[in-house]
Amino acid sequence: MEQKNESWLADPNPVAGKEADKNEQTDPFEKQGLWERIRHLGLEPAAMRSLTLVATLVMMALVVWVMSNYYVSVEGQSAVELKAVAATQSAPVSAELFLAQAVEPIVESDAIRRNVNPDTVLPMRARTEIISYTVQAGDNLFSIAERFNLQPETVLWSNRYTLGDDPHFIFPGQQLLISPVDGTLHRWSAGEGLNGVAEYYKVTPDVIVNFPGNHLSAATLGDYASPNITPGTMLVVPGGKGEFTDWRTPRITREEPATAANVGPGACTESYDGVVGTLNFRWPVENHNLTGYDYAPSANHYGIDIGGEMGDPVKVADNGVVVYAGWNDWGYGNMVVIDHGFGWQSLYAHLAEVDVICGQEVYAGDVIGSMGDTGEADGVHLHFELRSDEYGRVNPWDFLQ
Repeated sequence: MEQKNESWLADPNPVAGKEADKNEQTDPFEKQGLWERIRHLGLEPAAMRSLTLVATLVMMALVVWVMSNYYVSVEGQSAVELKAVAATQSAPVSAELFLAQAVEPIVESDAIRRNVNPDTVLPMRARTEIISYTVQAGDNLFSIAERFNLQPETVLWSNRYTLGDDPHFIFPGQQLLISPVDGTLHRWSAGEGLNGVAEYYKVTPDVIVNFPGNHLSAATLGDYASPNITPGTMLVVPGGKGEFTDWRTPRITREEPATAANVGPGACTESYDGVVGTLNFRWPVENHNLTGYDYAPSANHYGIDIGGEMGDPVKVADNGVVVYAGWNDWGYGNMVVIDHGFGWQSLYAHLAEVDVICGQEVYAGDVIGSMGDTGEADGVHLHFELRSDEYGRVNPWDFLQ
């Protein structure tokens, strides 16, 4: 009995001890690490694949987050700016929200940022008012018209009170009126009627009344036959067409050269007879280059301005008789006109000297004067014209040989 009691005291819980011994024998790697147990069980390849997949998903999520916060659009807008634009387009923005967005800090990054342009470009408005232009050295009718995007005849018609239908009368320092649109200008005179003025310029009265720059109102004009328009008012006539009065070069025949009596003291007074031409026209000077105005009927310029030097000889283009020899009062300076017969004549203007007299017979190539710049000439040149009774004043380029 004593031995039994000692055994009981040495192992007060013999059943628990046996259970503990049993557990130690059935779980030999309980104290091993997780990865050691996975490898012990042969699951290492599957675990590696799972970890790789998880890592990939984490990296993709990180990239999406970075792009959403630092992305810059093709137009240069950042993500914050794009979100702000989307918000303003999708719903009304209150003042508080606008202020909150305005002060929202923008995260700086290495991304390319859009350059801000503080300038606002406004569309050009069409001009409606008449303006004044001071002619500069080197200007002519065509260069002035091009400067203001107008037709040459618009500039000429709009300044007939200054130029008198002659483009050669333009000189530096002169003040010209520039219409806002193609057409013409009309200075209103007492006693005129809108219907008559409009008809003269080949437009309707409403074209003049409705143009904003004229500041007219149908309600206050009253009767169009006697409208309430202050005399001296300059009106724009959009699309209006003027008519040229040419006092410089009327048709001068050998039978009646005195028809040019009002042109100047160079007019001849008697009837003449003599040689006729071959109608084969040669160049009147050695130089064949244009130096000023070209043939432009729309601008009342019916000849060509040929370049050269002061004193260069000017020769007759074909056989004929002199029907004008001397000064022209209308801007052409010293001028010679030759009647070639068959309804043709040639004209030579701005001469320094005239070497022929009225009624003189001349033959192709004879010297009739020298090149100069008399009259309204912008530099030394020869103004040359050809006229036909059948075709009118023709383009010399089509006939000179």
